[in-house]
Amino acid sequence: MPAADIVTPPKRRAVFHRLRVHDVRPLTPTSVEVTFDVPPDLEDDYRYVPGQYLALRARIDGEEVRRSYSICRPPSPGRISVAVKRDEQGLFSRWVHSALTPGDELDVMSPQGTFTSNLDELEGRHVVGIAAGSGITPVITMAHRILEGSASGRFTLLYTNRSSLDVMFIEELADLKDRFPDRLALHHVLSREQRTAPLLSGRLDEPKLRTILTALIPPHTVDEWALCGPFELVQLCRDLLEESGVDPAHIRFELFTTGEPGEAAPQRGRPVAAGAGEKTYRIDFMLDGTSASVDSPVSANESILNAALRVRPDVPFACAGGVCGTCRARLVDGSVTMRENFALEPDEIDRGYVLTCQSHPTSDHVVVDYDV
Repeated sequence: MPAADIVTPPKRRAVFHRLRVHDVRPLTPTSVEVTFDVPPDLEDDYRYVPGQYLALRARIDGEEVRRSYSICRPPSPGRISVAVKRDEQGLFSRWVHSALTPGDELDVMSPQGTFTSNLDELEGRHVVGIAAGSGITPVITMAHRILEGSASGRFTLLYTNRSSLDVMFIEELADLKDRFPDRLALHHVLSREQRTAPLLSGRLDEPKLRTILTALIPPHTVDEWALCGPFELVQLCRDLLEESGVDPAHIRFELFTTGEPGEAAPQRGRPVAAGAGEKTYRIDFMLDGTSASVDSPVSANESILNAALRVRPDVPFACAGGVCGTCRARLVDGSVTMRENFALEPDEIDRGYVLTCQSHPTSDHVVVDYDV
């Protein structure tokens, strides 16, 4: 695809639409690719750039469950695909693997995310992706964008898995390597399978990554970095890159989790009631041009998102863990404390944006706007 054809869609508020499942294709023994049909009247809503994600919503055993998955294919009219890796503790991913079939319909949120935003100059750029497991999903679309959207852009992928059987999109990666042998470098690190090169065998820990950044991928040869995987790996990569002098502005990252085990993300506004005479925060918010208000007991220590969901079930959210950014809103009045932020850029924070799933009032009255 020519670079001129890659147009970043304007940032829109997330909206769910009912889409038909076109195909459920096995990728590995524990992962599948789910492809949805996008009807012509919704094509504008589902335009995306590589690196964005979809939130899926389903009712499973009477419970509404939402999960976010990165889009795993280059933009193509009429189709949109995500990859879902089965987590034995994950209600949604187990349901996808066991119950979802072609012809089913699912609530699919319009594309969100800024993982590859502002990556418009492709010619002559060297981009490195470091991914673990299903972290390949946004990174492989980024590789497509660099290689197919330019004549001189280069992409290097450092991809870690347990074994060769766990490598998602292995055929697609091999095809890209065949098509762009001089501009794509692939380095597979297998933690439980011996490789010819000792450097690419075993766990991708700090000593190994230091050696790779010294001998295999010197940071001074790289223009942009794209990291996707579990918190521990992404944080290790960020630390070592910044230690090597890489400007954080050129390090993009996306997480599986926030690294805070034991805190269950809310799926809906949990019941909260204020006792007689109990002090409350007043939360006003704007959504779809309509204002709403809710009182939040100080003792409940609840997020703005949780409080807002009690009076407006259509308030946008997906992960509720500070990772995806779907619940983003602008703080118009009052003050909040934001516990975690893995989604907002510094300039967004400077302009007053907060993640409502992580924001807790610190003033008597708070006003946020989801429509801005």
